[in-house]
Amino acid sequence: MEKVLFQKIGALARVTINRPERLNACDFETYRLLGEAWREVDRDPEIRVAILTGAGERAFCAGSDIKSDYVDSGSGRHAAQGREAGAERLPGLVDVRKPVIAAINGHANGGGLEQALACDIRVAAEHAQFGLGEVRLGWLPGGGGTQRLPRVLPLGRALEMLYTGNRIDAAEALRLQLVDHVVPIGELMSKAESIADEICRSAPLAVQRIKEIALRGLDLPLEEGLKLERQGFRDLMQTEDAIEGALAFAEKRPPRWSGK
Repeated sequence: MEKVLFQKIGALARVTINRPERLNACDFETYRLLGEAWREVDRDPEIRVAILTGAGERAFCAGSDIKSDYVDSGSGRHAAQGREAGAERLPGLVDVRKPVIAAINGHANGGGLEQALACDIRVAAEHAQFGLGEVRLGWLPGGGGTQRLPRVLPLGRALEMLYTGNRIDAAEALRLQLVDHVVPIGELMSKAESIADEICRSAPLAVQRIKEIALRGLDLPLEEGLKLERQGFRDLMQTEDAIEGALAFAEKRPPRWSGK
């Protein structure tokens, strides 16, 4: 069975962690395959947006496969090397220039929550749960959890989750704005796809530049962020899509984006 499924549906790419028997926990090979999938999303000009989800209805991703990669290996040195390799699971995802939507179909724990945090928009099923339990293994979240969670949640709640390893449910995640939408499981993928469809109505170069500038700007003083925004505006105004967008507006018709 393939551990990662990659489907291209028009301008949409769907990336599915396909280990439902392990609650979609990721072993080293799964992380490697996810990296390949994200590189394909980034380099394929026909792909405009991607959705990340897990197989089945129990789990989005339960994190790293501790038993197979850290216990059954029988080697502390191998486990340490594996944890380092596991920490490299996100660069392919965080480097994607196109929007990525997480369709969280159940448990999102450890590395699963870290992958969801690295997505741009998060849609959760009503039964989903969220946690970073690494502290109870004597670890810390090595895929961005200590950095991204406090940027999303109020600091005290983020630290409580990090210190205790406790989980929260979907309703609490929505209240804290950890997720953007909560829907019944039967509506999860249609909700994620409807958001993706709306994104695909927008100019692809503009969407990618907005993602770059908005995320880079989070780490900049406001004035520096505004400079970045002005440069992005000037660059986009030189594109064929900017001309097409204005013409389509004036002619009251849908724009025909070329990505140029």
